[in-house]
Amino acid sequence: MADKKDTTVEKPSPVKQEVAKRDEKRSSSARKKTNLKVSSHGKIYITATFNNTLVTITNEKGDTVSWSTAGARGFKGTRKSTPYAASLAVEDAARKAMEKGMKTVDVFVRGPGSGRDSALRGIKTAGLSIALIADITPIPHNGPRARKKRRV
Repeated sequence: MADKKDTTVEKPSPVKQEVAKRDEKRSSSARKKTNLKVSSHGKIYITATFNNTLVTITNEKGDTVSWSTAGARGFKGTRKSTPYAASLAVEDAARKAMEKGMKTVDVFVRGPGSGRDSALRGIKTAGLSIALIADITPIPHNGPRARKKRRV
């Protein structure tokens, strides 16, 4: 008998088709905005935590123009929380924003971290002029209920 070659083409299962559709939707929605309008004035949001410093630069509408963190700049562990790491992160984000045409910024600082002051110096070093500095650290008006009093 002659050998018959199997020439049937396997159809992908409905589950695989569903997964492919879902992945296609994700990739299209997570696409970068290329036609982002950048004016000469923007806002910088600095979040200085105890472990890291996050910087987001937005246009006046609130769309992200550039961002950076101390971790993204290559610092790991306890060195992420240093003022030097914060200043490098801010300079990196500011440089990207200046390439797109930003000149003046309003700065909003949040959090108790050590990178607060050096982040402001980093903005000046990068060449952006600061129009406003505001502290938007959330402060509890009463907070959670206190622990019971200790009886001795």
